[in-house]
Amino acid sequence: MTSPAERYTASRARARHADLAEFEAELSFPLDPFQREACEAVAEGHSVLVAAPTGAGKTLVGEYAVRHAYRKGEKAFYTTPIKALSNQKFHDLAKVYGPENVGLLTGDTTLNHEADIIVMTTEVLRNMIYAGSDTLDSLGVVILDEVHYLADRFRGSVWEEVIIHLSERTSIVSLSATVSNAEEFGAWLGEVRGDTRVVVSEHRPVPLWPHALLREGIFDLYAPGVDPQDPGPTPRLNPELEAITKRARHDDGRGGGRPTRGGRRPAARRAPPRFAVVDVLDQQGLLPAIVFVFSRAGCEDAVDQVRASGMVLTTEAERHEIARIIEERCEGVPSADLGALGYHRWRDHLEAGIAAHHAGMIPLFKEVVEELFAAGLIKVVYATETLALGINMPARSVVLEKLVKWDGQAHKDLTAGEYTQLTGRAGRRGIDVEGHAVVVEHPGFDAPQLGRLASRRTYPLISSFQPSYNMAVNLVAQLGAGRAREVLEMSFAQYQADQSVVGKARRARELDSTLKGYAEAAACDKGDFMEYAALRERLGRLQKQASKQATRARQEATASTLAALRRGDVVRVGGGRRAGLAAVVEPDDNPVAPRPVVVTEHARVHRLAISELHHGLEKVGTVKLPRRFDSRNARSRREVAQVIVDSRGHFDLARSKRRTPAADEGAAQELEVRRLMREHPCHQCPDREAHARWAERYHRTLRDKDRVVGEIQRATGSIARVFDKRLQILDALGYLDMVDGEPELTRAGLMMRRLYAENDIVIAEALRTGAWDKLHPPALAAAVSTLLYQGRRDDESRPPRVPGGPGGVLGGALKDTLRLWSKVDDMQRERGLPDLPAPHWGIVGPIHGWAQGKGLDVVLKDAEIAPGDMVRWCKQVIDALDQIAEVAPSASVRAAALHAITGMRRGVVAY
Repeated sequence: MTSPAERYTASRARARHADLAEFEAELSFPLDPFQREACEAVAEGHSVLVAAPTGAGKTLVGEYAVRHAYRKGEKAFYTTPIKALSNQKFHDLAKVYGPENVGLLTGDTTLNHEADIIVMTTEVLRNMIYAGSDTLDSLGVVILDEVHYLADRFRGSVWEEVIIHLSERTSIVSLSATVSNAEEFGAWLGEVRGDTRVVVSEHRPVPLWPHALLREGIFDLYAPGVDPQDPGPTPRLNPELEAITKRARHDDGRGGGRPTRGGRRPAARRAPPRFAVVDVLDQQGLLPAIVFVFSRAGCEDAVDQVRASGMVLTTEAERHEIARIIEERCEGVPSADLGALGYHRWRDHLEAGIAAHHAGMIPLFKEVVEELFAAGLIKVVYATETLALGINMPARSVVLEKLVKWDGQAHKDLTAGEYTQLTGRAGRRGIDVEGHAVVVEHPGFDAPQLGRLASRRTYPLISSFQPSYNMAVNLVAQLGAGRAREVLEMSFAQYQADQSVVGKARRARELDSTLKGYAEAAACDKGDFMEYAALRERLGRLQKQASKQATRARQEATASTLAALRRGDVVRVGGGRRAGLAAVVEPDDNPVAPRPVVVTEHARVHRLAISELHHGLEKVGTVKLPRRFDSRNARSRREVAQVIVDSRGHFDLARSKRRTPAADEGAAQELEVRRLMREHPCHQCPDREAHARWAERYHRTLRDKDRVVGEIQRATGSIARVFDKRLQILDALGYLDMVDGEPELTRAGLMMRRLYAENDIVIAEALRTGAWDKLHPPALAAAVSTLLYQGRRDDESRPPRVPGGPGGVLGGALKDTLRLWSKVDDMQRERGLPDLPAPHWGIVGPIHGWAQGKGLDVVLKDAEIAPGDMVRWCKQVIDALDQIAEVAPSASVRAAALHAITGMRRGVVAY
């Protein structure tokens, strides 16, 4: 029995949370304890951080916050990191509140923007804050869905900008995946936003069972008796699984396996075929499944392989329903575009219950896959890890084909956090009693490693905050430089940096003690050996510096030589596998990365690239080439090779030994240091080299200490220092004026406030200097694309084509853009700021063609870019052109931007 006092308290709580009781009554299930705690905090007017596993139902807290604000007559904004998630949430909320009460803002889509409930991407809210939008005056609550995205190194800063700059009267509901430092993040939110409740739940409403799928079948990962929800740091593995994997390591020779009777070693074990994996999942009742592949091409290959096996996972009724939905969703897309998108192959896969999902697909195709999967019509989706972010595609099982992935630079093992994020999709609440995480055997598969990975659920949230140029001018305009620095010191990045200083200071003290010991050990009775050692250190630095300068000068000279080569020029490659003479048969004057085609004196044809010419190259002469040359024809190649050999006596083969003033100065400094060393008394010490070893340890430790001290100095006020360096560059370029020691925005600075695109400073420079003034609309779109596009590793096999040629109007504008980028990049390097992303010409041709009105099949014909990427980059170019159309100082550029937008916003891009 409860006491009268307890019943009274409960009664008061029910009265205070009346709309929460109504909200729960409309649900088909009771609230979990963490959901109730978070919703009650929302009802009491607090900001809230909710950290819970994927699929635990944390978005329900955001939905209640929307309802609570709506009932009070306040506006509610629901923000997401990606447009697909915004679209999905818009449809969900429109069903509840009616389409007239819900709006959508995603940069390229504006629906009902005056509604009381608006779904938007986080960047849109950031832009509204900087623009001082009146809509924010009645804003009661902002839901930051997937707030852990602030760790993203490209876009993460936006979340911190929103959290810092939102008015104090607006409460924030932050929804995060389970992060291991939720309390730290919550403590920062409390400092920045005031009273913030932190609600953490590590309980999965649908238990997750880990498995390994081998050729012998599917096995539980852990031994009987181990609780998969709380396995502990070193859980026991399934003995049967361990026995098979140990035997496999022994048999494939990696464990010293014995040869078979025939004298051959057994073949290394390979992954089971993809169709066999699906077959096992189907037999075990583990469909629908999401299979993470980590490669777009891998996703497409997987779908083709499974379908080619004849596998069909749908009933006839399901196939009819899939066909109906596809036809309904795709009826507005021109048939020519559908042909370029591989529509019929895609549809055949879907009707068989098999699909791919990755960023290379157009948004419409991805949305159809999401809709069919959510409806239970698709049984297997092969996806890249972007699917792990927020989109509601629940599955009974999640399958990982490998435990390694390519991170853009190298293949790396999955982290425990990544494993947790990916497998968290398994288990549909209200449908499945348990979810299943399946790792498929693959070369290098290690069961103990998987056991450790599955048991360590750590996912730390690390800030990636950096003030951009756009942020800097907006802060100066709104707050002034002094107050802006204070605001930047409130960032989570600074909070984490300050927390780390304590440990670094302790490390610096330890290194100090070590340095004293090394200095004593290096003592010499002939003189001050540390002084002598400093000279040796300086000599080593000068030699390294001279080597770097020589390499840089050689690379610059090589790039210049390559771009200036003409047909018939003969070059000598200094060394490496390309060494020898070669004649240019196809020049390339691309100033970024020229790659002319040559034929060697040995009749081989290849492209010359700076990356392969480590020993440099020189032009040594010119020959007359045959009028017609076909690189595929061996006879043509031999003719050119013979011309080179016959003309050899006319070439200037004497190596030029050009020295730069910097090299001469370096050599003089090196001679002076050597003289000082010879004259030093310690130079004659018989124990010199023994002392030198201790001195080397001293200097190595000193470098460590200097690095740690530098980290401490950078940590203390580091964000504000980056801001100050940005202001210096903005001042030097004319975006700021210093008035009585305080920065004020110039006309160019006011323009900069509305440029939110990637590479904002170079876009602003192109507009300010008139670099794009002569461009017609398609050419302007193409030029803008060079400052947004980030090329993929697999789309750079051939040099990009510039419409009108490198010497045309667009080619000239691109070279001007490159010079502007180079100038700003140099200014950043001088101040120790990160490199500025270089212009990339990779989609200049496709963007130009699409803006001209060409069909998708035409622009993609010779382009090495996926249709989905093309649509995505088109939309980003349109976003940037929208900003340019508002702020460009030139009327012709504003008009060209508007015309380019009209030309590009059509077909699949307009969808």
